[in-house]
Amino acid sequence: MRTFHAAVLIAICAAAASAQWLNYPTPGIPRTKEGKPDLSAPAPRTADGKVDLSGLYQANNARYFGNIAADFKPGEFPIQPWAAALAKQREEDFRKDDPYSHCLPLGVPRINTANHPFKIYQMPKTVVILYEATYMFREIFMDGRQLPQDPQPTWMGYSVGRWERDALVVDTTGFNGKAWLDGDKGHPHTEALHVTERFRRINFGTLEIEATIDDPGAYTKPFAVKQGLHLIPDSELIEDICNENERSAPHLVGK
Repeated sequence: MRTFHAAVLIAICAAAASAQWLNYPTPGIPRTKEGKPDLSAPAPRTADGKVDLSGLYQANNARYFGNIAADFKPGEFPIQPWAAALAKQREEDFRKDDPYSHCLPLGVPRINTANHPFKIYQMPKTVVILYEATYMFREIFMDGRQLPQDPQPTWMGYSVGRWERDALVVDTTGFNGKAWLDGDKGHPHTEALHVTERFRRINFGTLEIEATIDDPGAYTKPFAVKQGLHLIPDSELIEDICNENERSAPHLVGK
């Protein structure tokens, strides 16, 4: 049963591992003399001097998608006992209740670590991220507004951003507590979750997202993970409707 469930998750995660829009070069990409994308070129900038994050990206690996605590040694992950017990129960149940296995949203920051591309559109007052995974979107408001004090809880939360030198810093709160932080371990979070992301474009082809997870309802102190991503040139997003052909949920059973 464990092997079957793992295969199901792999199939779900890999269903749209690469975007598709064939034989149409992306405008504005620096290229070598041979016409290939020069991904080591300097990061582009907007007219006002900000680093331009716009582009199509995908995580370099699924390390944190599977286990948000992958960087911690045994016993050092700052998880509260009740949350550790719940994660253990989920793992013993072969992760049958993972919302993603039932075509529900991945939540933040997990959606940035998925094996699906996403596209950033950067504008002066708003940054929009379109996700191929679960066909989701995020709107990051850059107009100086504050996070809502009593929001209607959501899967993806409410996001506001600001620039700190060349880093886009995004604060997100207002979660419903239903998403999992990862898939293999089933680490939970609560409605108290506050995620702070720092987006940095290292060069034309490299993006880095450092996410700090601060959830006093489930963890004893904040912790951070740093996800590397790469630009996907000359391609576009493709529609990914998880529950259109979903056939796995009836077979996901626990102990």
